[in-house]
Order: sequence, then structure tokens, then C-alpha cells
Amino acid sequence: MGRLTVNLCGITLDNPVIPASGTFGFGYEFAELYDINILGTFSFKGTTKEARFGNPTPRIAECTAGMINAVGLQNPGVDKVISEELPKLKKCFNKPVMANVSGFSVEDYVYTCKMLDKEPQVGWLEVNVSCPNVHGGGMSFGTSPEAAAEVVSAVKAATTKPVIVKLSPNVTDIVAIAKACEEAGADAISLINTMLGMRIDLKTKKPVIANKMGGFSGPAIFPVAVRMVYQVANAVKIPVIGMGGVSTAEDVIEMMLAGATAVEVGAANLIEPYACRNIINDLPSVMDKYGIENLSDIIGGVNNG
Repeated sequence: MGRLTVNLCGITLDNPVIPASGTFGFGYEFAELYDINILGTFSFKGTTKEARFGNPTPRIAECTAGMINAVGLQNPGVDKVISEELPKLKKCFNKPVMANVSGFSVEDYVYTCKMLDKEPQVGWLEVNVSCPNVHGGGMSFGTSPEAAAEVVSAVKAATTKPVIVKLSPNVTDIVAIAKACEEAGADAISLINTMLGMRIDLKTKKPVIANKMGGFSGPAIFPVAVRMVYQVANAVKIPVIGMGGVSTAEDVIEMMLAGATAVEVGAANLIEPYACRNIINDLPSVMDKYGIENLSDIIGGVNNG
């Protein structure tokens, strides 16, 4: 066991750094740039039962210290992910991968999770009840404790692999939703997904993106993410994966001190393709700077400070 290793739902990760879904494709694109086996794992592109083209363009808007996206879960559908994307990934990634799943009904979630649960490459199912960029699904399940719990219970009954529930920050009480997911059988919680944001073009006086609103991510949301990770980690007994504006090794350590067992990196990958590799390489020296021997020892360490 190395200094950077952590255990996520019974699976050992070489380090806690995980590229977040939607920012790392299906992995093999980044494998052309560096050896992605350096990663703890990664969460692949959000997958739905049927293929989705996504939202109309434009779908991206720049912001101060962040960006807004409304891609809308563009993906080829679970059948093609299994028949085409996973075989490509297998050629360049030899670790268990995290499958990110979205749906528009409880039945959608169950079907897609059940299909991916059979795949040997999949180590965890990250059930996204928090996407703000689709209508009639995604975030609508994550803003109610009862609706989130219904999805979790149904998925757990149909699968064998660890189920991680990805939560939305666009709620009044994220702790209540996290606790409902835990009670329904979730094996871990990941948070936060993007916040809901909007930009207006001053020349046209119209929204910059066609969807009007989209997911706001980047360094600007980091303090909100740390706060919510801290709240949830202190309210549940299952592992928490922290994300939201993470871009440095220092950010990873701060998330872990707040209570995160592992840390996902999102928008930073879109700005700097080597972001996760650089964070992993920087972690040992940053740990030395702050007197940290093993990362697993600092999880939730803010409570001991």
C-alpha cells in the first residue's frame, strides 16, 4: 500500500484522483496524451438507455473562474457503450472503471445499470440524479429525498456492484437527500454536480447558450463543494467522493480533509488535458509540505484540527 492509496467501496485505488464524468470521454481519447493507468480510476461519459444527441448548440459559455455547459448527456446509448466504447477502453486502461448512468425514469436507471453491472471492466455504478441540463429526468430525481431513494432502491435490487449516487447542489438540504440515499442502500455518495447558471449576451440580449441555463463548474464553485462535502460526510457513514472546482493537489487534500475518500476532477480537464496527471504527480510534495504521511489518514481530518 502506497502513501496515496485509498479504498473506495472495497476496491483499492492507487490514488484518490478520478476524472469526472463528461470531462474525460471514455478515456481512450486521453490515453493518446498520457498513460491513464496513473489515475485512481475515472468516471466515463454519462450513459443513458437510448442514444442522445444532446442539447442544441451553442452549449458552452465562459464565466469568470468557470464555465457553463448544457451538453445534455450526449452519448451513444448503453448498448453501444458496451459493444464499442468499453472494448476500446480495455486496450488502454487496465483498472476498474466507474460507469456514470443517467435516466428519465426509474426503469431507465435500472435497465442501464443492470446492463453495465454485467461488464467485468465496471467497478462502480455512479448513478447521476443531478444533471441540470436535461428536461424530465436527471436533476428532478435528485432534488427530492423520496425520488432519489426510489432510484437507489430500484438500482440496488437489480445490481451487484457498488452504487454511488451523484447529488445536485441545487437543493435546499443536501444532507436530507444524502441520508435518504444511504438508507435506500447507496454504497457511496458523490458531490457536487454542477450548479445551475446562466449568461446573457449583451449584444443580442439573449442567453448565450441555447438551453438558456446550464451547469456552472470550475474553481468558482470550490468553496460551495467543500462545504457540502463536509456536511454530507458528517451526516452519513458511507464514503463520500468530493468534486466541484478541483484543479490542484492542494484542492484534493482540502476535499479529503472535509471528508472525501476520493476526489473527482471535472472542468480542469477541459482547460488542461494533463490536469489529473499533474495533480497526481504533485501530491507527494504537497503532502510533504503539510506533514501528511498517508492520504487515507486525513479523510475527515478537519474534525480533528
